[in-house]
Amino acid sequence: MEPWVREALLQETLPRGKARCLTCEHRCLLAPGQVGFCRTRENRDGRIHTLVYGLLSSISLNPMEKKPFYHLYPGHMALTCGTWSCNFSCPWCQNWEISKRAPDPKSGPGYFSPRDFLDLAGEFQAQGVSLSFNEPTLLLEWAVELFPLAHRAGLHTNYVTNGYMTEEALELLVAAGLDGVNIDIKGSAEAVRRFCQADQEKVWRNARLFKEKGVHVEVTTLVIPGVNDAEEELLRIAERISAELGPLTPWHVTRYFPAYEFRAPPTPMAVLERAQEVGFKAGLHYVYVGNVAGHPGQNTYCPGCKALLVERKGLALVRCWLAGPRCPRCGEFIPIRVAAK
Repeated sequence: MEPWVREALLQETLPRGKARCLTCEHRCLLAPGQVGFCRTRENRDGRIHTLVYGLLSSISLNPMEKKPFYHLYPGHMALTCGTWSCNFSCPWCQNWEISKRAPDPKSGPGYFSPRDFLDLAGEFQAQGVSLSFNEPTLLLEWAVELFPLAHRAGLHTNYVTNGYMTEEALELLVAAGLDGVNIDIKGSAEAVRRFCQADQEKVWRNARLFKEKGVHVEVTTLVIPGVNDAEEELLRIAERISAELGPLTPWHVTRYFPAYEFRAPPTPMAVLERAQEVGFKAGLHYVYVGNVAGHPGQNTYCPGCKALLVERKGLALVRCWLAGPRCPRCGEFIPIRVAAK
């Protein structure tokens, strides 16, 4: 058997050789030989197997700001990877070249064991490891082996995710040492059902659970004309973040560009800036404008005295004035994890 094919950690075996995958909330029921919605889980002889254990489509060394994480180790570099396919069907996917393809062992970097990947992180002098690009929940079995090794090596860990894992998968990730998640909140329940074939309430549930379990949470909304750019929709998202995750939770409102099968025009700057205002109106303390290089909405300001605390330009950290979780000017608590000096 190929090294990237492993028996899945989460499944339920059923009569007549069927099995149910319990990795994500699609909970696919598969007969022998069938693959799931994500195309990375297959029923082989009555047992669910992952087809992408350590099978990577892409690897790159990225700043935390690219993910985006603005409150989790600003300026650090994380060795970042993804695999193939996805468990959402978004027609605007910005990484469609890998998310819309079935697992392909002959393309991309190929197979890496967790130890191989940690060795590569050491060669690049990375300070963290990140699972991103496509949906990282599909790498569950690999991630739960990677994260303890990463912590022992002194590296932090994160997921950039649509948040559609099952509670069982979430528990495994937390127990393995997941430090941070950036979760996509894509829009209303109707829009997520229509465009992504998913239940957005499961995503909100997981965002709450991660927060309750001490995982650092940031939220991103790709603001797409005609999908989720109405002010009332943006206000609903912001109010739920404030009420369910807390007003200190960072919210990134990011610019959409046409991709894959979606041809709406790029998000106007005025819409993004209004979304930021809406977030502040809803009580959020940290609302960031994303995918717009050089915009002042990328910077972090003290919500108390308005001092500039973290300056960013594009994907680069220009300067961080924080030595800990307090504003150096007024003493206001600032929920940003910075490395010890």
